[in-house]
Amino acid sequence: MVTTTWNRHHVISLADFQPDEYDTVLHTAASFREVLSRRTKKVPALQGQVIANLFFEPSTRTRSSFELAAKRLSADTLNFAPGTSSLTKGETILDTAKTYLAMGTDIMVIRHREAGVPLMIANEMDRLETRVGIFNAGDGLHEHPSQALLDLFTICALIDPEKPRLSLLKDKKIAIVGDILHSRVARSNIWSLTASGAEVHLAAPPTLLPKLFADFVHPQQPFPDKKSNSSTFPSLSLTPSLPHSLTPSLPRKLFLHWSLEPALQNADFVMTLRLQKERMTQHLLPSLREYHQRYGITRERLEACHPDVKVLHPGPVNRGVEISSDLMDDPKFSLISQQVTSGVAVRMALLYLMGSGKS
Repeated sequence: MVTTTWNRHHVISLADFQPDEYDTVLHTAASFREVLSRRTKKVPALQGQVIANLFFEPSTRTRSSFELAAKRLSADTLNFAPGTSSLTKGETILDTAKTYLAMGTDIMVIRHREAGVPLMIANEMDRLETRVGIFNAGDGLHEHPSQALLDLFTICALIDPEKPRLSLLKDKKIAIVGDILHSRVARSNIWSLTASGAEVHLAAPPTLLPKLFADFVHPQQPFPDKKSNSSTFPSLSLTPSLPHSLTPSLPRKLFLHWSLEPALQNADFVMTLRLQKERMTQHLLPSLREYHQRYGITRERLEACHPDVKVLHPGPVNRGVEISSDLMDDPKFSLISQQVTSGVAVRMALLYLMGSGKS
């Protein structure tokens, strides 16, 4: 097991993560990946601790991955389902969290459709002077830290399986394509990937690019219009709904495109995002067919990328919309199954780092 120092009590956002913290997660996840390859896949690292998965929003991959990660660490798990809980009787979210606190929970993994709920619960746990750690498993349009960290691990482990580390991505070109407006995954990935020194290129229709990006464009680099399809963001904050006092000091390279071609040109990795139709309150796209014609990732479009380009998708996937079905299943290009596998090792690493100080 990697010996390291970890001082983070809660993981709510990646906005203030530092390079050494990313490397700590990557190194620890690599150790647990080796554990998961053994015949006996369990370790007693968190034996006796209780991890509660409080998912107020539907989830398959994230919830199952956190549950399996906790069990692989020999922790006891509690799983919350809002439809059969006391929330239906009028109980508040904070009272629900306090109930799990009274049961002896050590770490709460929280997903909610509203941004800020994990932070609210973390603040309440701190106010009560508990030792409970809070992990944000996705909140509204804010962030999804563990997904970004498993994406980072998947890419770095592909480049150097023995020693995945942040510096491997320096000067790599990574394109993120799709529904950026509604994507907490995109927001977290922007923080993690730009921290590595990679060039991150966002591509989407104008209706699916967050308007808030306009506030962080360098004055000499105007927000893109129909004549200018790219722009540079020297420093940015992507969490306007959750202001914090920390100003990221890392140099970050972020580019914005309203057309797909410049984002894909010589890209080393392409991450395509699901169209989150359930969050679209307005008519933002003419049709799914037209979206695929202009922004869908296909074999033909990958010809503009680096010859060894790899494709990622956080899932779930709308086949034939964000990505062609045959490309999704092609192991020569697709890292989608590796992302799911990496998720268990990365979440084991995160739970271990958050819980090891309580053992």
